[in-house]
Amino acid sequence: MAAGSTGGILSTSTSGSNAGAFETFLESWLVRQEHYLDELLSAQRASNDPSDDYLRDLTARVLSHYQQYYEEKSKAAQRDVFSVFFPPWFTPLEHTFLWIAGFRPSLAFRLVTDVVFDLSKEQIHRITRLKEETRMEERALDDELARIQESLAAPPLLAAARRAGRGEEGEPANFNGVMGPLRTAMGTLVGNADSLRRNTSARVVEILTPPQNVRFLAAATLLQVRIRFWGLKREAERLS
Repeated sequence: MAAGSTGGILSTSTSGSNAGAFETFLESWLVRQEHYLDELLSAQRASNDPSDDYLRDLTARVLSHYQQYYEEKSKAAQRDVFSVFFPPWFTPLEHTFLWIAGFRPSLAFRLVTDVVFDLSKEQIHRITRLKEETRMEERALDDELARIQESLAAPPLLAAARRAGRGEEGEPANFNGVMGPLRTAMGTLVGNADSLRRNTSARVVEILTPPQNVRFLAAATLLQVRIRFWGLKREAERLS
Protein backbone atom coordinates (compact mmCIF):
# COMPACT_ATOMS: atom_id res chain seq x y z
CA MET A 1 0.00 0.00 0.00
CA ALA A 2 1.55 3.30 -1.02
CA ALA A 3 1.57 5.99 1.62
CA GLY A 4 0.13 8.48 -0.82
CA SER A 5 -3.03 6.45 -1.43
CA THR A 6 -4.49 6.78 2.07
CA GLY A 7 -2.04 8.85 4.08
CA GLY A 8 -4.20 11.97 3.83
CA ILE A 9 -7.22 10.22 5.32
CA LEU A 10 -5.27 8.50 8.06
CA SER A 11 -2.89 11.29 9.01
CA THR A 12 -5.26 12.59 11.67
CA SER A 13 -4.78 9.34 13.60
CA THR A 14 -0.98 9.31 13.52
CA SER A 15 0.53 9.97 16.93
CA GLY A 16 3.49 12.33 16.91
CA SER A 17 4.67 11.06 20.27
CA ASN A 18 4.57 7.47 19.04
CA ALA A 19 6.57 8.34 15.93
CA GLY A 20 9.07 10.24 18.04
CA ALA A 21 9.51 7.37 20.50
CA PHE A 22 10.19 4.83 17.79
CA GLU A 23 12.42 7.19 15.84
CA THR A 24 14.57 7.71 18.93
CA PHE A 25 14.96 3.94 19.25
CA LEU A 26 15.63 3.59 15.53
CA GLU A 27 18.48 6.10 15.55
CA SER A 28 20.43 4.14 18.16
CA TRP A 29 19.47 0.84 16.52
CA LEU A 30 20.88 2.00 13.18
CA VAL A 31 24.17 2.96 14.82
CA ARG A 32 24.48 -0.56 16.20
CA GLN A 33 23.47 -1.96 12.81
CA GLU A 34 26.45 -0.24 11.17
CA HIS A 35 28.74 -1.73 13.81
CA TYR A 36 27.39 -5.19 13.03
CA LEU A 37 27.90 -4.54 9.33
CA ASP A 38 31.56 -3.71 9.99
CA GLU A 39 31.94 -6.93 11.95
CA LEU A 40 30.24 -9.01 9.24
CA LEU A 41 32.40 -7.52 6.50
CA SER A 42 35.55 -7.97 8.61
CA ALA A 43 34.67 -11.63 9.11
CA GLN A 44 34.36 -12.02 5.33
CA ARG A 45 37.68 -10.32 4.63
CA ALA A 46 39.69 -12.04 7.36
CA SER A 47 42.89 -13.60 5.98
CA ASN A 48 42.52 -16.49 8.41
CA ASP A 49 39.05 -18.04 8.26
CA PRO A 50 37.18 -17.31 11.52
CA SER A 51 36.00 -20.36 13.43
CA ASP A 52 32.47 -21.61 12.89
CA ASP A 53 31.78 -20.96 16.58
CA TYR A 54 32.63 -17.28 16.14
CA LEU A 55 30.52 -17.04 12.98
CA ARG A 56 27.57 -18.73 14.71
CA ASP A 57 27.88 -16.29 17.61
CA LEU A 58 28.04 -13.34 15.22
CA THR A 59 24.98 -14.62 13.33
CA ALA A 60 23.07 -15.05 16.59
CA ARG A 61 23.93 -11.52 17.70
CA VAL A 62 22.85 -10.01 14.37
CA LEU A 63 19.55 -11.91 14.44
CA SER A 64 19.00 -10.79 18.03
CA HIS A 65 19.58 -7.21 16.90
CA TYR A 66 16.86 -7.56 14.26
CA GLN A 67 14.58 -9.25 16.78
CA GLN A 68 14.87 -6.16 18.98
CA TYR A 69 13.76 -4.03 16.04
CA TYR A 70 10.65 -6.16 15.51
CA GLU A 71 9.80 -6.08 19.21
CA GLU A 72 9.98 -2.28 19.35
CA LYS A 73 8.09 -2.00 16.09
CA SER A 74 5.34 -4.21 17.53
CA LYS A 75 5.05 -1.91 20.55
CA ALA A 76 4.82 1.09 18.24
CA ALA A 77 2.09 -0.64 16.19
CA GLN A 78 0.09 -1.33 19.34
CA ARG A 79 0.20 2.37 20.19
CA ASP A 80 -0.57 3.58 16.65
CA VAL A 81 -0.49 1.15 13.74
CA PHE A 82 -0.84 3.94 11.17
CA SER A 83 2.52 5.43 12.12
CA VAL A 84 4.08 2.02 11.45
CA PHE A 85 2.21 1.49 8.18
CA PHE A 86 3.13 4.98 6.94
CA PRO A 87 6.42 5.50 8.85
CA PRO A 88 7.46 9.17 9.05
CA TRP A 89 10.93 8.06 10.18
CA PHE A 90 11.71 6.66 6.70
CA THR A 91 12.72 8.71 3.69
CA PRO A 92 10.66 8.68 0.46
CA LEU A 93 13.26 6.38 -1.10
CA GLU A 94 12.88 3.90 1.77
CA HIS A 95 9.12 4.05 1.37
CA THR A 96 9.44 2.73 -2.19
CA PHE A 97 10.87 -0.52 -0.81
CA LEU A 98 8.12 -1.06 1.78
CA TRP A 99 5.74 -3.98 1.56
CA ILE A 100 3.34 -4.06 4.54
CA ALA A 101 5.67 -1.90 6.65
CA GLY A 102 8.90 -3.71 5.75
CA PHE A 103 10.87 -5.58 3.10
CA ARG A 104 9.27 -8.44 1.22
CA PRO A 105 10.36 -11.71 2.88
CA SER A 106 11.21 -13.20 -0.53
CA LEU A 107 13.97 -10.61 -0.89
CA ALA A 108 16.04 -12.98 1.25
CA PHE A 109 16.20 -15.49 -1.60
CA ARG A 110 17.47 -12.89 -4.06
CA LEU A 111 20.24 -12.01 -1.63
CA VAL A 112 21.18 -15.66 -1.19
CA THR A 113 21.36 -16.06 -4.98
CA ASP A 114 23.52 -12.94 -5.29
CA VAL A 115 26.10 -13.71 -2.61
CA VAL A 116 26.10 -17.44 -1.84
CA PHE A 117 27.68 -19.34 -4.74
CA ASP A 118 28.54 -22.61 -3.02
CA LEU A 119 25.12 -24.05 -2.21
CA SER A 120 24.91 -27.82 -2.19
CA LYS A 121 22.17 -29.65 -4.08
CA GLU A 122 20.35 -30.31 -0.82
CA GLN A 123 20.57 -26.63 0.14
CA ILE A 124 19.24 -25.58 -3.26
CA HIS A 125 16.31 -27.97 -2.85
CA ARG A 126 15.50 -26.66 0.63
CA ILE A 127 15.84 -23.02 -0.42
CA THR A 128 13.59 -23.61 -3.44
CA ARG A 129 10.92 -25.25 -1.30
CA LEU A 130 11.10 -22.46 1.28
CA LYS A 131 10.86 -19.86 -1.48
CA GLU A 132 7.64 -21.44 -2.77
CA GLU A 133 6.14 -21.56 0.73
CA THR A 134 7.11 -17.95 1.41
CA ARG A 135 5.62 -16.67 -1.83
CA MET A 136 2.36 -18.47 -1.10
CA GLU A 137 2.19 -16.74 2.27
CA GLU A 138 3.07 -13.41 0.66
CA ARG A 139 0.18 -13.82 -1.77
CA ALA A 140 -2.20 -14.51 1.12
CA LEU A 141 -1.01 -11.31 2.83
CA ASP A 142 -1.36 -9.42 -0.46
CA ASP A 143 -4.99 -10.57 -0.60
CA GLU A 144 -5.58 -9.34 2.94
CA LEU A 145 -3.93 -6.01 2.11
CA ALA A 146 -6.25 -5.67 -0.90
CA ARG A 147 -9.27 -6.23 1.34
CA ILE A 148 -8.07 -3.50 3.69
CA GLN A 149 -7.52 -1.13 0.77
CA GLU A 150 -11.06 -1.81 -0.43
CA SER A 151 -12.43 -1.07 3.04
CA LEU A 152 -10.76 2.35 2.96
CA ALA A 153 -13.06 3.27 0.08
CA ALA A 154 -16.18 2.08 1.93
CA PRO A 155 -18.81 4.86 2.29
CA PRO A 156 -18.95 4.83 6.14
CA LEU A 157 -15.19 5.35 6.47
CA LEU A 158 -14.92 7.99 3.75
CA ALA A 159 -17.94 9.88 5.06
CA ALA A 160 -16.60 9.85 8.62
CA ALA A 161 -13.15 10.92 7.43
CA ARG A 162 -14.57 13.83 5.42
CA ARG A 163 -16.70 15.05 8.32
CA ALA A 164 -13.78 14.71 10.74
CA GLY A 165 -11.61 16.62 8.28
CA ARG A 166 -14.18 19.44 8.21
CA GLY A 167 -14.12 19.54 12.01
CA GLU A 168 -17.83 18.84 12.41
CA GLU A 169 -18.81 18.36 16.05
CA GLY A 170 -19.42 14.83 17.20
CA GLU A 171 -17.68 13.24 14.26
CA PRO A 172 -14.37 12.20 15.92
CA ALA A 173 -16.23 9.62 18.01
CA ASN A 174 -17.98 8.26 14.95
CA PHE A 175 -14.71 8.33 13.04
CA ASN A 176 -12.91 6.39 15.77
CA GLY A 177 -15.74 3.89 15.87
CA VAL A 178 -15.31 3.21 12.18
CA MET A 179 -11.53 3.20 12.41
CA GLY A 180 -11.35 0.69 15.27
CA PRO A 181 -11.82 -2.44 13.12
CA LEU A 182 -9.45 -0.99 10.53
CA ARG A 183 -6.73 -0.47 13.15
CA THR A 184 -7.20 -4.04 14.33
CA ALA A 185 -7.01 -5.43 10.79
CA MET A 186 -3.91 -3.41 9.95
CA GLY A 187 -2.23 -4.36 13.21
CA THR A 188 -2.85 -8.03 12.53
CA LEU A 189 -1.57 -7.67 8.98
CA VAL A 190 1.66 -5.95 10.06
CA GLY A 191 2.19 -8.56 12.77
CA ASN A 192 1.72 -11.42 10.31
CA ALA A 193 4.03 -9.80 7.75
CA ASP A 194 6.75 -9.27 10.37
CA SER A 195 6.33 -12.85 11.54
CA LEU A 196 6.83 -14.06 7.97
CA ARG A 197 9.91 -11.85 7.61
CA ARG A 198 11.43 -13.22 10.84
CA ASN A 199 10.55 -16.83 10.11
CA THR A 200 11.86 -16.70 6.55
CA SER A 201 15.20 -15.26 7.66
CA ALA A 202 15.50 -17.79 10.49
CA ARG A 203 14.80 -20.72 8.17
CA VAL A 204 17.31 -19.44 5.60
CA VAL A 205 19.90 -19.23 8.37
CA GLU A 206 19.12 -22.83 9.34
CA ILE A 207 19.83 -23.98 5.78
CA LEU A 208 23.09 -22.08 5.27
CA THR A 209 26.49 -22.84 6.76
CA PRO A 210 28.11 -20.34 9.17
CA PRO A 211 30.29 -18.71 6.46
CA GLN A 212 27.32 -18.57 4.08
CA ASN A 213 25.21 -16.92 6.77
CA VAL A 214 27.78 -14.18 7.25
CA ARG A 215 27.65 -13.41 3.52
CA PHE A 216 23.85 -13.45 3.53
CA LEU A 217 23.51 -11.22 6.60
CA ALA A 218 26.20 -8.85 5.38
CA ALA A 219 24.36 -8.43 2.07
CA ALA A 220 21.00 -7.85 3.82
CA THR A 221 22.47 -5.35 6.27
CA LEU A 222 24.47 -3.54 3.59
CA LEU A 223 21.33 -3.17 1.45
CA GLN A 224 19.42 -1.53 4.29
CA VAL A 225 22.31 0.76 5.21
CA ARG A 226 22.77 1.88 1.60
CA ILE A 227 19.07 2.54 1.02
CA ARG A 228 19.00 4.59 4.22
CA PHE A 229 22.14 6.51 3.18
CA TRP A 230 20.89 7.33 -0.31
CA GLY A 231 17.45 8.27 1.01
CA LEU A 232 18.93 10.74 3.48
CA LYS A 233 21.30 12.07 0.84
CA ARG A 234 18.46 12.73 -1.60
CA GLU A 235 16.45 14.52 1.06
CA ALA A 236 19.44 16.68 2.02
CA GLU A 237 19.96 17.63 -1.62
CA ARG A 238 16.27 18.40 -2.07
CA LEU A 239 16.23 20.72 0.92
CA SER A 240 19.52 22.46 0.16
